Amino acid sequence: MRIGILCSRIRAEEKLLFSELERRNLDYVKIDDREQIFELHHYAYPYDVIVERCIQHSRALYMLKILNDAGVPTVNTYHVALTCGDKFLTTQALIHAGVATPRCLLAFTPESALAAIEQLGYPVVLKPVVGSWGRMVSKINDRDAAEAVLEHRDVLGSYQHAIFYIQEYIEKPGRDIRTFVVVDECIAGIYRSSAHWITNTARGGTATNCPITPAIADLSLRAAQAVGGGIVAIDLLETEDGRLLVNEVNYTMEFRNSIDTTGVNIPGRIIDYVIAVGKNV
Repeated sequence: MRIGILCSRIRAEEKLLFSELERRNLDYVKIDDREQIFELHHYAYPYDVIVERCIQHSRALYMLKILNDAGVPTVNTYHVALTCGDKFLTTQALIHAGVATPRCLLAFTPESALAAIEQLGYPVVLKPVVGSWGRMVSKINDRDAAEAVLEHRDVLGSYQHAIFYIQEYIEKPGRDIRTFVVVDECIAGIYRSSAHWITNTARGGTATNCPITPAIADLSLRAAQAVGGGIVAIDLLETEDGRLLVNEVNYTMEFRNSIDTTGVNIPGRIIDYVIAVGKNV
């Protein structure tokens, strides 16, 4: 089987995937996205399956589109990357699939965004539609903070910063939940705990095992199916009245802190799926 790994900087997750491939004596090629030149009239690529592990969303999106249009199976697909890489598209997919998610408003000018924030009620969370690791995510507690952040976003000037994605703030119990879904199974979950309201492990949150209850598994699977399936990580929020809401869905998931924590061989489960996709060529 000819396996390609789209990547750039090699992180712990990529090293774990390489080790799993080598343990199984599977041939693979590292495809550095910084070095690639694509002839767009060319439709022949020497791979049975491609694993996408790029850091930059735009590169991943364009390369997946090229490869999928050429008939090369990828993990994950262009459709999944397109949907999960944009918080607005993710929210739309979840809403239309009937998956519980925090209330969101969308606006396109600082003035309408301020009106939307006050309509939703303080505090709110203002997010860029494209981004990860909690970067440029702001909790806005009052009008003064709203005006300052909106002015800052307006001055930045890019078209994405002129799209104001405003989300209801959910009072978390000092943690959120990240689950890992492979196709039709929720294989593991972690609590991400922090004294800060942003609980990402990339921002200092600590990981502990989260038992997968039927409710967690059901919501995670429905969220994964809503965005197109494959291998995804689901971020869940627990409300004060005991409900679970899907916050975000991640298509190039990080899992280094979750293997020992959960006792699940996550890279092994990923490679199992990659092999299954490659065999269906």
